[in-house]
Amino acid sequence: MKSINIIKIMSVAVIAAAMSSCSEFLNRPGEDNYNVDNFYKNDQQCEQGVNYLYNSPWYDFQRGFFKVGEVMSGNMFVGRGEDVTEFTELSPNGTTTSVMNMAYSLWAVNGHANTVIDNILNAEGPSQEAKDKYIGEALTWKAFAYFYMVRTFGEVPIVHNNTELIDGGDYNNIKKVSKANVYEYIIMTLEKAMELLPKQTGNFNDNIRIDYYAAEALLAKVYLTKAGLGGSITSAEALADLGKAVSYAEDVITKSGRSLDPDYSQIFRLKDYNSTGECLISWMWAEGRDPWTQQNTLQSDLAMVGFSDQGDCWGGWGGPSVDLQDAFGVAPYDDPVVRKNEKDVRRKASMMMAGDTYDYFWTDKGGFDWFRFIYDTEYGKGGPGGSMQCSTGANNVKHLYGDNYDHEQATGKSPANMAYQLPTHILRLADIYLVYAEASFLTEDTGTALEYVNYVRQRAGVDDLPSVTFDDIWKERRLELAGECDRWYDFVRRSYYDFAAVKAELEGQRRSTYNGLDAAYKLYVYDDDGKYVGNGTWAATLVTADTNTGTDGEVWYDDTYDNIVVTPSSFTIPFPTEDVVFNKNMATDGEIEEIDVRATYSFKF
Repeated sequence: MKSINIIKIMSVAVIAAAMSSCSEFLNRPGEDNYNVDNFYKNDQQCEQGVNYLYNSPWYDFQRGFFKVGEVMSGNMFVGRGEDVTEFTELSPNGTTTSVMNMAYSLWAVNGHANTVIDNILNAEGPSQEAKDKYIGEALTWKAFAYFYMVRTFGEVPIVHNNTELIDGGDYNNIKKVSKANVYEYIIMTLEKAMELLPKQTGNFNDNIRIDYYAAEALLAKVYLTKAGLGGSITSAEALADLGKAVSYAEDVITKSGRSLDPDYSQIFRLKDYNSTGECLISWMWAEGRDPWTQQNTLQSDLAMVGFSDQGDCWGGWGGPSVDLQDAFGVAPYDDPVVRKNEKDVRRKASMMMAGDTYDYFWTDKGGFDWFRFIYDTEYGKGGPGGSMQCSTGANNVKHLYGDNYDHEQATGKSPANMAYQLPTHILRLADIYLVYAEASFLTEDTGTALEYVNYVRQRAGVDDLPSVTFDDIWKERRLELAGECDRWYDFVRRSYYDFAAVKAELEGQRRSTYNGLDAAYKLYVYDDDGKYVGNGTWAATLVTADTNTGTDGEVWYDDTYDNIVVTPSSFTIPFPTEDVVFNKNMATDGEIEEIDVRATYSFKF
């Protein structure tokens, strides 16, 4: 389906999506009695009408965004193959399946949000307070969709109102606008959302909806991203944007009542993940598959075969990269006994490695043991079959819920094949702490920058920094948000004004794998009779420092996937080819308009 077709049929598509029958986490109207004429009659129906914006339209974007956020950034290894090679080599194009799905998904979010806003605006019966609140939520989702669009595709068209565009009859010739225009439109949209949204108080676990401070936090991040767009981070315009990022981030941090969860790993679980309000904006999923797209399926894409009870995991061949392990200061050939003394809790909560156990996965079995799962076939029920799959020596942790028992104990509901309820957090308070730190540093307030970087480090269990540099903040973002599909967008943001630095970092990454790890691990976990014991002599000390050389029993680094080439065009993914065929203005070299955003568009409510 072409993005412009999504625009044309949105008035119909939004009804189909909003009608979806679901009595799970976010209630929706029943499809047997819904239409625009008989719905939106009270406050509850307004809430139900906006609920699906928290999941369904985002589904295809969510399934692909780790390939951009993690694989392209060098945080994750997936090798080469269909719909994979392009991301590994920083060359996704208009025919790449995940690119097409991500683009159509983002346009769907925008179109559905527009239609929901129109429906609520025209509703008679709901209170003005409710109408404002749910329009504000829809506006925030609309802004977030555009924030992903501009950082993924660069210049994009603005579709402010579907009906007006279609009625105008010129939708086939819509043009892209400049990135500066898109950022201004995002800012304008969030400002309006903040006018309408309430400031949430109370138990955050009981209310995960977008509020004023969630929208304000996103606005702070938008201003930090926009600051370097003109090619300089020290220009008067850039400093003004950085000042706004500081102001908005500080307001969220000091006035929202939210705080960092003292247990980092808790944030990414099914239960009590938001007890302190750290999760500002999240996709909220249901465990059912009716309709398809309301459910989370990332465990299927990221976990090792056999990890769930559903037979729906195939992600074990990929995993956190060697370069990300380097950033954490660990290696897969480290002695597991020694690794147990590491300080940074984020490493284990982001990547499974030799010797790791998890008390919150497989709780009905006494916890999850990485070594036993791979090598003890009785424990792992066949799992990977007695051989490690990912040759980086690590597997993913975030976005996993565990087995059926784990899901049922946390939610009271059973997961289904490729369908579970684990939320996907796309904006956290820790991110805003680091936005505040970076914007403060760039405006020469190093004291505030140091303070907030150290708050994040303290929660992680690592020592305070005595002083702070830009590189310290840059690295801290990587470690804090690893696996959350944000890192590539950090590179995009920095490429606006410091291309040489991001080029050097990306081209210098260790994006490849090790040879010999599996053989070394087997010497550790099996006795002479081939029985699993799991506590033999640590054989990976036989690692060689050489690259691309090694003998039997040695572990060595194979640089096959290193030496990527980064150009300015690497930071802009082309529009889907189908869209370009339908509208030549969507081509990479298509005409770009420069407009007065606020004079052209307004929110008349």
